Amino acid sequence: MADPSSCAHCSIYERLDWTVSDHRDEILTVLSKLESNGKGFVQPQQLVAEFEAIPEAFGEVSKNIQEALVLSPYLALAIRPRPGVWEHIRINMKTLDVEELPVAEYLMMKEELVDGSAKGDFVLELDFEPFNASVPKPFLSKSIGNGVEFLTRHISAKLFTEPESMQPELLEFLRIHTCDDKNLMLNDNIEDVESLQHVLMEVEEYLLTLSPETPYDAFEQKLQDLGLERGWGSNAGRVLETIQLLLELLDAPDALNLEKFLSKIPLVFNVVIMSPHGYFAQDNVLGYPDTGGQVVYILDQVRALENEMLKRIKEQGLDITPRILIVTRLLPDAVGTTCGQRLEKVHGTQYSDIIRVPFRIEKGIVRRWISRFEVWPYLETYTEDVATELLKEFQGKPDLIVGNYSDGNIVASLLAHKFDVTQCTIAHALEKTKYPDSDLYWKKLEDKYHFSCQFTADLIAMNQTDFIITSTFQEIAGNKETVGQYESHLAFTMPGLYRVVNGIDCFDPKFNIVSPGADMDIYFPYTEKERRLTSFHSEIEELLYSQMENKEHLCVLNDRNKPIIFTMARLDRVKNITGLVEWYGKNAKLRELVNLVVVAGDRRKESKDNEEKAEMKKMYELIDTYKLNGQFRWISSQMNRVRNGELYRYIADTKGAFVQPAVYEAFGLTVVEAMTCGLPTFATCKGGPAEIIVNGKSGYHIDPYNGDKAADILVDFFEKCKADPSHWDKISQGGLKRIEEKYTWQIYSERLLTLTGVYGFWKQVSDLDKKRRYIEMLYALRYKKSVVSVPLAEEE
Repeated sequence: MADPSSCAHCSIYERLDWTVSDHRDEILTVLSKLESNGKGFVQPQQLVAEFEAIPEAFGEVSKNIQEALVLSPYLALAIRPRPGVWEHIRINMKTLDVEELPVAEYLMMKEELVDGSAKGDFVLELDFEPFNASVPKPFLSKSIGNGVEFLTRHISAKLFTEPESMQPELLEFLRIHTCDDKNLMLNDNIEDVESLQHVLMEVEEYLLTLSPETPYDAFEQKLQDLGLERGWGSNAGRVLETIQLLLELLDAPDALNLEKFLSKIPLVFNVVIMSPHGYFAQDNVLGYPDTGGQVVYILDQVRALENEMLKRIKEQGLDITPRILIVTRLLPDAVGTTCGQRLEKVHGTQYSDIIRVPFRIEKGIVRRWISRFEVWPYLETYTEDVATELLKEFQGKPDLIVGNYSDGNIVASLLAHKFDVTQCTIAHALEKTKYPDSDLYWKKLEDKYHFSCQFTADLIAMNQTDFIITSTFQEIAGNKETVGQYESHLAFTMPGLYRVVNGIDCFDPKFNIVSPGADMDIYFPYTEKERRLTSFHSEIEELLYSQMENKEHLCVLNDRNKPIIFTMARLDRVKNITGLVEWYGKNAKLRELVNLVVVAGDRRKESKDNEEKAEMKKMYELIDTYKLNGQFRWISSQMNRVRNGELYRYIADTKGAFVQPAVYEAFGLTVVEAMTCGLPTFATCKGGPAEIIVNGKSGYHIDPYNGDKAADILVDFFEKCKADPSHWDKISQGGLKRIEEKYTWQIYSERLLTLTGVYGFWKQVSDLDKKRRYIEMLYALRYKKSVVSVPLAEEE
């Protein structure tokens, strides 16, 4: 038999079992030392150090340990050999018996360590795996996030092997689509698949006799008499292409043709984008609490989506007006914004609006801003009010509902369930990974963050939704060293609340990576001199170099000839702006080479956000501690996006750089914005920016947990640029090239509408009733119970 320790196909359990039996004395020595320290969690790095002297499998496997705990007489290990794949092992530290450990038992051991939970007590266990057993899934980690490609292969294979059941489903999918009570694609003259095929062949033969440019009006009556309604195309050429695709699917289906055909079907005319929390408006809101990249993302998304919808509707030969509604909260206390306005047209669109619906309680409308962590008691009533508004605005139900963040996604789930329409989920940021061990120690954090509500809402939404869009692979499954946001929801426990033995599998084909871009009208390269907004330059110079200190800008820059390193973000713990300031303050060489400019927080008014207030206090302390005045400028949040675009380019003129130092960043829209403007960018290696930037070519990765090294990377870059100015140009051009290849809103909107077609069809052919009932019980019996414990905000 082959040596299991070197067997690539053997499980972790088999490799460990062999190694333990072959190296008993060395392993006993290590385990005895661990046991002598008493029960508790063990840092994976400590295990690596202890076991690296033991050859073969144990030393190698120890590098894949994500968690380890000692609960005598056992050492339990959570091992992650590759992204998305986990094994749990238990080793008896006295007998060296090795056994595979069910997930539930591993979680029970964690609970025992945290709060001494008795094993006999009943604990709610959540397991979604039985409901997903029939869902096809890829095996390779590299396939994660390419769900639609895998799913179309599966569906096309079923169309080929099970035509008697799948072809009628496809026919029904075509038959059900209407708009304003008018049939699209088919009418009642098409009775079954056989008659559909016959008509398609007859129409194909007829269309081949026409010029491809012949307008649909010229042959509409003939097609209608045969059973075909509008929606196949605007002219003979487009109709012929769509019909030939369907004929090929009915005869010899393949994945590419299936995706292409489903993308041509007229499905989406009315779209809802849910984003309840924060100050959602187009002007003068960026930098307000809970108001940042998500607002920018959605506004850019909607402009691109409307353009793509109009393009497709025209190509389909339809005379239909689309509508997109961004649904957010109406804030009577709008503090100088339009957040108190019910309806607001989205700039640069024809048919897209922001519609605001207030939070409502028995006493009336809630007037003031509420933190995203405290919105939970309002959302069920809010959902009902939103549903009423949508029916009124659309004069019917929507075709697609897109949720954003935890609150938007739970509302989207409720609405999609109510209307029975396709749902898309976009997390932006799942809080579970932003706050380490927030599941285990949720009770300590509950009064401030109410994670019992949020994590349950996230589980409901990610299992209820038809498809999930992420900006990066890391958002789903992390990387070799780091667990992904969604992956962290596979198995976890919240002691005393519930344990999740299977929450979401990141191999699920509902996951799709669709990266956003930057608004090319606002963010464009600094080298495009004819487009530069020089009218803003005097205002920007005032922001950067004015010797006056006030509530808009604090501290001054004495040397205008130095390049500027620049950052812009909300002022909170995760964005780590104060971390960057501290790195700069401690590094004398960096301070000698460059100035630092920070745009974060709003010193012009008193913050209501406790985390922002703490970060402001820390910033003042850092300025004093490191005597930063003269080399550092702290500017309050800037809400004019157009001017901010020119600010990036102005920083590029100084041959400076953009730094994004977040502890974790799901995507990193400011990274894309900076790179689109040609500004060399240094961004966190924790999260999405690690995928956006190719290290050393289109920018640089920095580790937010190693500030000294991050500062040294910046020093090295600016020293190289000082010696050879072309080095700055090289990285700038590398960033621009990367953006052009992958990060544009046009690509994004095309994929979103195509995904809606594919997953809409999959929704029809899948039996999801049992899973829906399970989710309904989780919502009613657990989520709502947690929500009741969240206090309503007191009106001032």
